[in-house]
Amino acid sequence: MLFGGSVKKHGLAVVGICVMLAAGTACSDTGAADSSPSGTPQTSSTPGASTTPGDSSTPKEEQAAATVSIVPAKGASSVRPDKPVTVATTGGTLQNVTLRDSKGDKVEGTFNDEKSQWTSAAQLKPGAKYTLTGTAKGGDGKDVPINSTFRTLTAGSGLKASVAPLNGETVGVAMPIQIFWNYAVKDRAAVEKRLKVTTSVPVEGTWHWLNSKQVNYRPKNYWPAGTKVTVNIDTQGVNAGGNVWGAASREIGFTIGKSVVTKVDVKKHQMYVAINGKHVRTIPITAGKDGFTTRSGVKVIMEKYRTKRMDARTVGIQPGDPEYYDIHDVQYAQRVTSSGEFMHGAPWSSGSQGSENVSHGCVGMSLKDGAWYFSQTLRGDPVIVTGTSRKMETGNGWTDWNQSWGQYKQGSALA
Repeated sequence: MLFGGSVKKHGLAVVGICVMLAAGTACSDTGAADSSPSGTPQTSSTPGASTTPGDSSTPKEEQAAATVSIVPAKGASSVRPDKPVTVATTGGTLQNVTLRDSKGDKVEGTFNDEKSQWTSAAQLKPGAKYTLTGTAKGGDGKDVPINSTFRTLTAGSGLKASVAPLNGETVGVAMPIQIFWNYAVKDRAAVEKRLKVTTSVPVEGTWHWLNSKQVNYRPKNYWPAGTKVTVNIDTQGVNAGGNVWGAASREIGFTIGKSVVTKVDVKKHQMYVAINGKHVRTIPITAGKDGFTTRSGVKVIMEKYRTKRMDARTVGIQPGDPEYYDIHDVQYAQRVTSSGEFMHGAPWSSGSQGSENVSHGCVGMSLKDGAWYFSQTLRGDPVIVTGTSRKMETGNGWTDWNQSWGQYKQGSALA
């Protein structure tokens, strides 16, 4: 009995040690019992693995709610129109974001790949109120509304553009794109970065600033016949300098017609017309006499008039002067310089056409040839004049083609 009692006490002592060890760590896999934190025995050969499906020794983490940050801040004023609006979220994703001005016009924007940030285009209207709306969904499944308003700064002046050619017009192969600004542009590079020309066939071209209020574009060579051209003037919100901000953007599209290239040889009194690269007609002409010499250079047809009044007072010749003239019905008149040179029908000089120069600077031809030529040309067709020492002055008409390609490219603010 004493022996049996002694063994029992010893056994209890061993059990007590094992329990004490269990409080600090599991027993080894040498055959002693292993206890989990919940007290459930573990028999897996993988240390710490549970034999009960779904049981975990770590509490389930709580999913995060979405937080949203917006730039500019709600209620901000004098926000720069050339800075993008951003919306960012942590702990969730952006479901939708919309930015509109008080007129309801929408500002485009893009999400990043994770949809954790939305960024608007940097082209807001100056002096406008904007409203930002949307939703962010958190990891907890709850929606967080996005609602903010702000105002952009008020511009001292709003920059707008007038454009030639006109939207939808079909023009000649030498037609320059011309943009006329209503205010002087001080930061030409900033504005030029917002101008884009796209074409239906590859065309190399460049912008060229004539002055602070006009920028032109021409291709390296004449436009290919049939080309579709789109001009995107994406200047809304641009900082043009001097507190002048882009007030609007616009887009125009036009088409290049067939190729009609005219060459006038003043010395030979002849005009040669090629259509789509093929010579089709030689026309006897008369050009400017001494004192009224026709300018040599590459001219471009600027305007077309079925009938045009030509009064010498417009070029500084007054009534009473022997050289004065006032013809009310000059037919098939096509302007090629700002100073008043035209291509036109001139029945009064028919005896000199093909043999001598008797005009006041215009290129005259018979009414029959004038009518045919008028029917073939478009605004923007080139007229290349040779044979005189008097040269075209820059800006006297559309003189873009009188510079080499290298010279013309230097007129870009981004050259």
